[in-house]
Amino acid sequence: LFTDLMDSLRKGVFGMSNLSSRPPAIKIPRTLSEKIWDGIGLFVYFGSIIFLIYIWKNLPEKIPAHYNLSGEIDRWGSKWELLIMPILSIFSYGFITIFERFPESYNYPKRMNESNAPQFYLAARKMLNEVKNITIIIFSLIMIESITIALGIWKGLGIGLFWILIIAILIPIIKGIYVQRKIK
Repeated sequence: LFTDLMDSLRKGVFGMSNLSSRPPAIKIPRTLSEKIWDGIGLFVYFGSIIFLIYIWKNLPEKIPAHYNLSGEIDRWGSKWELLIMPILSIFSYGFITIFERFPESYNYPKRMNESNAPQFYLAARKMLNEVKNITIIIFSLIMIESITIALGIWKGLGIGLFWILIIAILIPIIKGIYVQRKIK
């Protein structure tokens, strides 16, 4: 199954560019910014795991398990539900990391050609890298917020958390689209 998925990615099944033939597979080294984003994302992720392990015995049996769009707690659940965020984080991180390795399989505008393909690949890959790391940071922060609310340390951000999450995800997407629009 994994081999079939990789073959499909290489063939561009998940989003052909508009080149007349299959988009070229070009090996582009990872940039410093991608390495820094990965470092920050993984640091926050593992830091939140260490925090969860450290605080586990002190957690009450019921913790905030879901928030509505106003940022208010609308469901309480078992402290074991806190494990959902790290699990989702590691799966999304791994899945997106695989897609980062095959930028030739993404969808690109018609103006992409063999001379500007490396620029498009790099811009798209950097955008995906930022979204990936912001996603695991967001999952980690939601978990930490649930822990601190359950322990009575903090009341949470409320509606502010929702807007922070939306803006955090939109910034790299808007930036990536802007960078790609500038490519000639």
